[in-house]
Amino acid sequence: MAVKIRLKRMGKIRTPFYRIVVADARTKRDGRVIEEIGTYNPKAEPSIIKVDGERAKYWLGVGAQPTEAVAALLKITGDIGGKNTMKFADEKRTKEDIFQDALKDLHSEAKSDATTKKAAAKKAAPKAEDPKADEAKAEETSAEDAKAEETPAEDAKADEAPAEAAPSDEAKA
Repeated sequence: MAVKIRLKRMGKIRTPFYRIVVADARTKRDGRVIEEIGTYNPKAEPSIIKVDGERAKYWLGVGAQPTEAVAALLKITGDIGGKNTMKFADEKRTKEDIFQDALKDLHSEAKSDATTKKAAAKKAAPKAEDPKADEAKAEETSAEDAKAEETPAEDAKADEAPAEAAPSDEAKA
């Protein structure tokens, strides 16, 4: 009995999907199979090829003959004398990741952009006054420090004056 490794066509019109199967050479293309060893989707970008390498090598070792199309696919996957030259698609984001990102964007926009003109003016006004208020507070503290420095000197002069006056009064008496 002659055994072939070939493609079994599945899918809709103009949307082919193939199963890589081991079948008797005398059966129909989509007929009875011995074993399914993989799948091939040529419409995906890049094409999706999934092959059970161990089973493919077993059937090739037993004497199954691959068709030209299957031989090309097995060379791409590296199961028949060649390097694995398959291209892999980027991982798709899960629906939950997409939802979480949208939720973060929604909340960040809600805090900054979803205010009325009046509320935006109130938020902007204190920000503009803050540097001026800080400068005014700094000037007040520097003025208080200057007064604090002058008052001990004046107190010392006041203390010295009566002390000088007292001896003079005693000298006169």
